[in-house]
Amino acid sequence: MDVLTERSSRVVSLTKLHRAAVRRAENRFLAEGFNAVDAALTTGSAQQLLVRADDEERHAGLIERAGRSGIAVHRLTGRAAAKLSETTTAPGIFAVCELLTVGLGDALGDGPAQGFLVVAVEANDPGNAGTLIRCADAMGADAVILAGRSVDPHNGKCVRASAGSIFHLPVVRDPDVDAVLSALRERGIPMLATAADGELRLDAAGPQLSAPHAWLFGNEAHGLSDAVLAAADHRVSIPLRGRAESLNLAAASAICLYASAAALTG
Repeated sequence: MDVLTERSSRVVSLTKLHRAAVRRAENRFLAEGFNAVDAALTTGSAQQLLVRADDEERHAGLIERAGRSGIAVHRLTGRAAAKLSETTTAPGIFAVCELLTVGLGDALGDGPAQGFLVVAVEANDPGNAGTLIRCADAMGADAVILAGRSVDPHNGKCVRASAGSIFHLPVVRDPDVDAVLSALRERGIPMLATAADGELRLDAAGPQLSAPHAWLFGNEAHGLSDAVLAAADHRVSIPLRGRAESLNLAAASAICLYASAAALTG
């Protein structure tokens, strides 16, 4: 098997997938690192694998699985791996995958809602969006909706932060926040918005969490707009017993989604 260098046409072409416009045009993206590649293989999303030649033994299990599935595996020089990677230290394993996002209607379905949804409004930090997708997956959410001017979930940092979870549940990217909220309302899905001064405390929200619902989360810098807060059926606050003023998005969402999972399953 030949070893691809940083100048090879395949590597040069795949490096362009770092740009969102190219990902959309080619309908594919790069998943980087063991967790992401493992999930891509498990879900049948991987089209080809690329591995740094020095890491073949380390990733022998992934390479064997790809071979059994008829997926081409290409070896890379260290410089080629560094060119493909968006991290300081390249992990040495990559998968080329078809874009994963689905339409809002497909994610919501035609029947009645069963569990809970996660809606991130204006989520423009890829690390936070990926962490939210990972948390939603861990807690059993039905789908994640990135509404408004949100980050491309196929962004390398977002994919890595999701630790493979982006392959496990439907992810929607819809630029129209009002359309997302209207679709939820039309399907009779109550919306819960996180707010420091919310009228409903999370520890008293059992009745709301034990039925289908959608959580609305804002971004780190600005939170949710007044219009989105007004559109929600309930504004939910997380009781803080210590001296911290507030929680960041990752912590707040983890607490809220755990509460949802516990209420729906227990």
